Amino acid sequence: MRKTSIDTVLEVRLKHRPGQLAALASAVASEGGLLSDITTVRMGEDDTVREVTVETDDDAHTDRVLAAVRAVEGIELLGTVDRVFALHKGGKLHSTSRVELRHLRDLRYIYTPGVARVSTAIHRDPALAWEYTGIARSVGIFTNGTRVLGLGDIGPLAALPVMEGKAVIYDAFVKISATPLLVDTTDVREFVDTVLRLSPTFGGIHLEDIRNPDCYRIEEQLIERLEKPVMHDDQHGTATVALAAVINACKITGVELARARVGQIGLGAAGSAIARLMMAYGVGDVLVHDRSEEAMTWLGSLGARPVDLATLMRESDIVIATTGRPNLIDPKQVRPGQVLFPLSNPYPEIDPGEAMAAGAAFATDGRTINNALAYPGIFRGALDVRSRAITRDMMIAAARAIAACAEPGDVVPSPLVPAVHTAVRDAVIAEAQRLGLAGTAKLGRR
Repeated sequence: MRKTSIDTVLEVRLKHRPGQLAALASAVASEGGLLSDITTVRMGEDDTVREVTVETDDDAHTDRVLAAVRAVEGIELLGTVDRVFALHKGGKLHSTSRVELRHLRDLRYIYTPGVARVSTAIHRDPALAWEYTGIARSVGIFTNGTRVLGLGDIGPLAALPVMEGKAVIYDAFVKISATPLLVDTTDVREFVDTVLRLSPTFGGIHLEDIRNPDCYRIEEQLIERLEKPVMHDDQHGTATVALAAVINACKITGVELARARVGQIGLGAAGSAIARLMMAYGVGDVLVHDRSEEAMTWLGSLGARPVDLATLMRESDIVIATTGRPNLIDPKQVRPGQVLFPLSNPYPEIDPGEAMAAGAAFATDGRTINNALAYPGIFRGALDVRSRAITRDMMIAAARAIAACAEPGDVVPSPLVPAVHTAVRDAVIAEAQRLGLAGTAKLGRR
């Protein structure tokens, strides 16, 4: 199964003769490409122009497919479009107004002189900013691009397309206005100070793609100094969805999670958060393994059991891996009846098919665990109830809500199902109210 792909749209002119479309398909297939959408652009007396989408592995593979198409008699390649680059052209975001500006009176209400009344009211009572500005529907997405998933340390500018994508998801799924902010520093103190200075602009702070261990220190300091929701998505968004998937995998396989042994391989940002959330959920025995003795000692101090890889694979009922190391798990290490989640993208620690063939009761890879199932609804709920924090109890409530929305036989639902985000939002609100956090958020620092 192809893990990564490039979709290229070929604009081709085909002569009106039998077998031309079949010849095109054969040329693509001869080089291992896959045909997807075929659209007729225009039809003439002697030929037809079509747009054909071809899936390839990489740029070199695309070049080979294009050469094969050009070699077919009666087919003219008019041009190509890379769909991904085309979609990103000009950026993916554009700020728009929620109110109309059509008449002079609108200008007077929106801007001067009317706006002075609102500003004066907020000056007297800063809490009114929740109601009379966009703060209650806003999140700042802060990154320095030092740990971008699958790409590593590429810096803040190259990370911007990822942040824009997060912002699109916020708007599409929960109508939150999210703003990417590039913090051009690798110094933890400078990063924290930058976020603190900009924090009055936003109702919530979303941290993204920051290297380990800086991400822990940054998040901890911001949570300590701000009375508004702060969450590092690479840790807690991933952990929340992983927990939801494990809950449903246990239902499918008949494993009782509370009594199961869960093994976490890889203790980076995502792995350590998964292990901690499993313990918070009530899993009795969480085994952890990492190349870093320091990471294992830290998780051990929190209640996990550090072990070597062989022991983890032998004793765990559920194995989760987030190492970024393809084929780390030998199929011979799979114990019959185990549940496996090799989550590294694009290449997992073990192919799920190989794990199933080796006797696993269930296995799936990282394409299933999509953070977009968690963070939009979590922040929407925290903002709507004006909670000063996002807690592990809220994450567990969100995980249960995600799990409950999955179709029978699936471990998680599609993030494109609107009901999922509503369910997560409602679960977070209910948990915040139970914890007494409703209405506790403030816009200033502690």
